[in-house]
Amino acid sequence: MSRAALQITKNSSTRTWVRALEMTASIPSHPGRLFANVIDDLSEKFGDAPALISESESLTYSALVERCNRYARWALDQGLKKGDAVCLFMPNRPEYMAVWVGITRIGGVVALLNTNLTGSSLAHCINIVRPKHIITDPEMIDLLNTALPSVIGQPKLWFTPSASNKQVRAAGAPCSEMREFMPIEDATASDIGESDAGVNRASVSLEDCALYIYTSGTTGLPKAARVSHMRLMQWSHWFAGLMECNPTDRMYNCLPMYHSVGGVLATGAVLIGGGSVVIRSKFSASQFWNDIIGWDCTLFQYIGELCRYLLHAEVCPQETQHRLRMCCGNGLRADIWENFRNRFRIPHILEFYAATEGNVSLYNIEGKPGAIGRNPSFLAHRFAITLVKFDVEKNQPVRNDEGFCIRCAPNEAGEAIGPIAARFGARFEGYSDAEATDKKTLRNVFEPGDTWFRTGDLMRKDEKGYFYFVDRIGDTFRWKGENVSTSEVSEAISAFPGVKDANVYGVSIPHNDGRAGMVALVSGPQLDLAALRSHLMERLPSYARPLFVRVRHELQTTATFKYTKTDLVREGYDPAAIPDAIYFNDPDLNAFVRLDQAGFDRIQKGQIRL
Repeated sequence: MSRAALQITKNSSTRTWVRALEMTASIPSHPGRLFANVIDDLSEKFGDAPALISESESLTYSALVERCNRYARWALDQGLKKGDAVCLFMPNRPEYMAVWVGITRIGGVVALLNTNLTGSSLAHCINIVRPKHIITDPEMIDLLNTALPSVIGQPKLWFTPSASNKQVRAAGAPCSEMREFMPIEDATASDIGESDAGVNRASVSLEDCALYIYTSGTTGLPKAARVSHMRLMQWSHWFAGLMECNPTDRMYNCLPMYHSVGGVLATGAVLIGGGSVVIRSKFSASQFWNDIIGWDCTLFQYIGELCRYLLHAEVCPQETQHRLRMCCGNGLRADIWENFRNRFRIPHILEFYAATEGNVSLYNIEGKPGAIGRNPSFLAHRFAITLVKFDVEKNQPVRNDEGFCIRCAPNEAGEAIGPIAARFGARFEGYSDAEATDKKTLRNVFEPGDTWFRTGDLMRKDEKGYFYFVDRIGDTFRWKGENVSTSEVSEAISAFPGVKDANVYGVSIPHNDGRAGMVALVSGPQLDLAALRSHLMERLPSYARPLFVRVRHELQTTATFKYTKTDLVREGYDPAAIPDAIYFNDPDLNAFVRLDQAGFDRIQKGQIRL
């Protein structure tokens, strides 16, 4: 890149930072101004312009405010007090946002339930917030019923009006299935008056909790993260500035609205700018570009695996005939960044790193491939992220002789942490569970009494200040005395022709220290294991090469495409207990061989040199 081009990039980046700072600067000065009030003002300005759009229903700015006010009236009529929880179990649709904006405006706290959960897992998420009410969609009632026997207390059950409501009844569903659930449309017939709204939300401030948003639960049961009104305001306005959202923008959002990215960032930021949000029920690689063009979208929100799925899809003419100006998201891996940008002709990629509950955030304004962000020196006080040495074997930060943590050198991997303080950008709002909150807090880090938020992520920082994601703590494991990054190994395997998905993890082997590498992968019909082995030998050190390969038809993921590892680790590599083909990287034969029971027994007895 020429010196002139570098200067242009630098100037553009500075303007982006300044724009985001300007958008958020006045928020703390108005402690009683909630996101719901912002929606009111937007309605006055944009009125009949489309706000939220979907195939089944759409809401203008005016209609969105009217719908929000109906849910606020319902909450008041039900005697909902500030801090009382209401669970929302609903698929992606415009109504979703109206529910939580309306209830939070009068002080209620809305818990956004993962619509993929059932039974005990769903009941757990309900129980940890102790809701007074549960609001669902008619099509979700059967799933919710699987959890209700294990739900503590007697929350009132409601279902929302929707096109699917008639479909449920028309399909011949027994009336008994609907008896416990009351139609919320009967209780939201009247709007909340302006003076009434002002009186009842006078005591609700930015400091109060607005939402519970759950962690993904990839390594255990989900936790309910507390999200304040301040955080909602900051997220929406900050990203409105970063993306320079305006009334001509249309954001394509196919991410779950029960997560902060799909439910607050993608929607709130674009509405702040007066644009429209196209809401799809879920991601579809085959329909993605048709949707982008059909809805005339200028933006879309991504997570990294979504981009990889698009790259694996067959080439179609529509993928370059769009009017996109930017995509924004997190988790776009370095190994696919350039291919993704070039194949689909994406003008700008805004990658960022953040956690719903955390105080650590990074932004890759410059679009540097593979980096998760670099914060400028003039914002060092605001984004005081630090990397500390981490002992993978002990699963905790390394301490010096004085008992303090040790900062990482450039390009050295360590856990990312952020100082906890009273000002908003440094707060850690925690979870509904005090014990879970305590586990994410690191004390006496660099001096007695200081407290820092633990991200649980390993990163490295280069000499120019760019941060790169390395792995999740708990995913990284030790083998042959070396740390193995599952993320690094997964990238190497995924680069092999024919590999569609790869989930890397460590498994314990008797008579050996640490954990050996294993990968569960999905591939095309002809997987050349010899070529794969050569491929990995060229790209990975010996200790990082997987000892076992498990070939599957599909891999289990969360709704945001994160691979789940718990069951895979538990099942291990026993061919008698696993229906999938398992191959062993035999060091004596220098080849992957199909693992049978005799081979498994020899490994268990320590009869094979590893």
